Amino acid sequence: MPSSAAVNIAVLDDYQRVASSLADWQSLQPHANTVFFHDHAADVDALAARLAHYEVVVLMRERTRFDANLLARLPRLKLILTVGMWNAAIDLQAAKARGIVVSGTTGGDPAATPALTWTLILGITRNLYGEAASLRSGNWQTGLGMDVNGKTLGVLGLGRIGEAVARIGVAFGMQVIAWSQNLTEERANEVGVRRVEKDELFREADVLTVHLKLGERTTGLVGARELGLMKPTAYLVNTSRGPIVAEDALIAALQERRIGGAALDVFDVEPLPAAHPFRFLPNVLATPHIGYVTENTYRTAYPQIVEDIHAWMKDAPIRLL
Repeated sequence: MPSSAAVNIAVLDDYQRVASSLADWQSLQPHANTVFFHDHAADVDALAARLAHYEVVVLMRERTRFDANLLARLPRLKLILTVGMWNAAIDLQAAKARGIVVSGTTGGDPAATPALTWTLILGITRNLYGEAASLRSGNWQTGLGMDVNGKTLGVLGLGRIGEAVARIGVAFGMQVIAWSQNLTEERANEVGVRRVEKDELFREADVLTVHLKLGERTTGLVGARELGLMKPTAYLVNTSRGPIVAEDALIAALQERRIGGAALDVFDVEPLPAAHPFRFLPNVLATPHIGYVTENTYRTAYPQIVEDIHAWMKDAPIRLL
């Protein structure tokens, strides 16, 4: 429960410098002071020092990890806000033990990540980055793109996002197959795709797209063995979470050209280190985790975060995780 004194609010990882304009933060005054941070503090010591005097911290999804170690170093922290109603970067058990309230947001644009997924699929299969770079440098066509019509789309995870991606694949005339640990034939039939076993998914897919939640069962689920099953012409697309795919194994497969390429929006470490191979490999199309970064998502999320703070100040927190 907040005290009568004004609370200090830190809004982290506001990369685009838009958070202050997308919600009525002024409505929190004079009961709160809000500061927006536009850089990313990856070092735990630096982050703990930065946040030492804040009672409230606002997180944009999973950009910054709040584990038990960091929480223990923030004795003034009383409230964590996150975009979405699920955030694997927050140790919820440790937060609860310290009496820290964690609230989230609902809504957003459910089509955002499927749209980016298909942008990446078409981008990597048609070599759009290479062709655009050739044009900008004064040259012309450099190669032949792959037609997706008639090819096989493998969907790893047929939840809300996976279903949307699969249905677009059907509309493009692809043969769509799917697998996940809990996927049933009935569920696959509802979406109009064929359920296969895991190995068959990797063997048959011309494009393999990942749509699973990150957890103990899915961390490293796509490893050297699975990548070794893929066709040498096949593409891997990941707009879910980086650690689902074993990074070292994927880098080796790409460097040795054992698969056709990869289109990636998520990584083990974010922001992606400056010297990382994914920034330079010619058969990689990489984007900076923008699957959910759309105007609709932000215009929904930040006002709800302000609502969450108002509710907490009234000792009636809402949208609890």
